[in-house]
Amino acid sequence: MNCEEQNQSYYVSPEQLCLGLYVFVDLPWFSHPFSFNNFKIRSADQIRTLRGLGVKRFRYDPDRSDASAFPSSVAVGAMEVSAPEPVSVLIQDDPALAAKRERVERLKERREKIGNVEKAFIKAAGIMRNINRGLMSRPKECLEEVGELVDQMARAFLDAPELTLHVMGEKAGGEEVYYHGLNTSILSMMLAKELGVSLEEGRLLGLGALMHDIGLMEIPDRVLKKNPEELTHAEIELRKLHCEYGVRIAQRAGLPEAVQLVIYQHHEMMDGSGYPKSLKGEAIHRLARIISMVNFYDNLCNPVDLAKAFTPHEALSLMFAQRRNKFDPKVLQLMIRCLGVYPPGSIVKLSNDALALVQSVNPQKPLRPWVVVYDPEVPKEEAIMLDLEQEPEINISKAIRPIQLPAAVYDYLSPRKRVTYFFDADTAQGGGHK
Repeated sequence: MNCEEQNQSYYVSPEQLCLGLYVFVDLPWFSHPFSFNNFKIRSADQIRTLRGLGVKRFRYDPDRSDASAFPSSVAVGAMEVSAPEPVSVLIQDDPALAAKRERVERLKERREKIGNVEKAFIKAAGIMRNINRGLMSRPKECLEEVGELVDQMARAFLDAPELTLHVMGEKAGGEEVYYHGLNTSILSMMLAKELGVSLEEGRLLGLGALMHDIGLMEIPDRVLKKNPEELTHAEIELRKLHCEYGVRIAQRAGLPEAVQLVIYQHHEMMDGSGYPKSLKGEAIHRLARIISMVNFYDNLCNPVDLAKAFTPHEALSLMFAQRRNKFDPKVLQLMIRCLGVYPPGSIVKLSNDALALVQSVNPQKPLRPWVVVYDPEVPKEEAIMLDLEQEPEINISKAIRPIQLPAAVYDYLSPRKRVTYFFDADTAQGGGHK
C-alpha cells in the first residue's frame, strides 16, 4: 500500500452498515450513546442507533473489519454519499443518550473529587513535614497533630469501599518520605479495616505507619539520596540503623508502645530475612506485619531510583509469585483482593485494542476496574473514564509497562512516576476531603 492509499478514508452510508464493520462515529463523545467513538459493530441494535444519529456517512477501517463485512460498494476519500432517508430512532430525549449524558456529568464530578483529594494529600504531606521538624522541640503538640491527622484520614477514607489512584506530579525535593508515610498509612488502615482490627488499634496502626521512617532524620543526606546500588556495605548498615534511631525518637516523644514496635519492626519479614532482629512469624507484632508488607510494596512502586520502579501490577505479581514467604499470607491475600488483579496505576490493553490507565478497583469484581481510556479524538482533559463493570463486552487483555507506550499515549494517560493512593470518597460519610 503506497502513501496515497494509506491516507485514504473509507466511507459507507448508513444503509451499508452491517455486523463486523469497524466504524468511526465522527461526533463529540458526549453526543452519542456509545462508550467509544470507534468500534466493531456487533449487534442490530447498534446499527439502528448508528442510523438514528443523523450522520450522512460513516468512516470505517477495512483492516479491523471482518472480511465478510465489507460493503458491496463504498465511497473513498472525498467522494460524496447521498444522505439516508430521514429517521427518528434517536431523538434528544432518547434514554440511551440521556444515560450517556448523565454519565458524562458523573465523570465530571469524579474528576473534581480527584482534584480535591490531590489537594488534601499535598496538605497532609505538609502537615507531616512540620510535625517531623518539631517533634523534638514540641513533642506533645506534634503528637496531638499526628493523632488528629490520623483521625481525619480515617473519617475521609475508611468508609469508602474502593481505592483510587491519584498520580501526583513532581514534588519538592526531599519530601518523598512524607508521601511514602502517607501511602503506607492509608493502605495499612485499609487492610486493618478489612481484617477487623479495632478502631483503637487502627488508629495506632495509622500513627505507626505515618511515623515508621522517622529514624531516617538521623541518617546523613549523602546516604539517603545515594543510589541504593552504589551504597557501600558500611552505608547499608548505617541506613538500617534508622529502625533503632526511630524507636529512640518515639520513646523520647512518648509515642505509644505499639507504635514504637511498629517503627522498630517495619523491616522484619515473616521468614526471618528482615532486620534489625531477624524476627520470624508471630514474633513480629501484628501491626508491624501489615506495615512491613505495605512498606515493601510502596518501595517497589516508588523507589529512590525511579528508573527501577515497578508498576503496581508488577509489584503485586512479584510479591505473590516470588516473595510470599516474607509476608503474612492472610494480609498479602487481602491486599491483592483489595487492590485488584490490575492495581491502580496499571497501564492495560483492552479487548478492543484501546490503551487505558487503571484508576480504581472494583473489590467485588477485580477484573473490571475503572479505567481512563486513550482516545486521540477526545481531548485529554475530557478523557473517557469507563467503569468496566458497566461494559460487559470490554475486557482487559494484558498489562503494559509505561515505558512501552508511544510518546503521545504516555503524555495523554500521564502515568507519572510517583503514585499515591487515596480512597475514593464517593460513598464516604462525615465530611469527605476537607
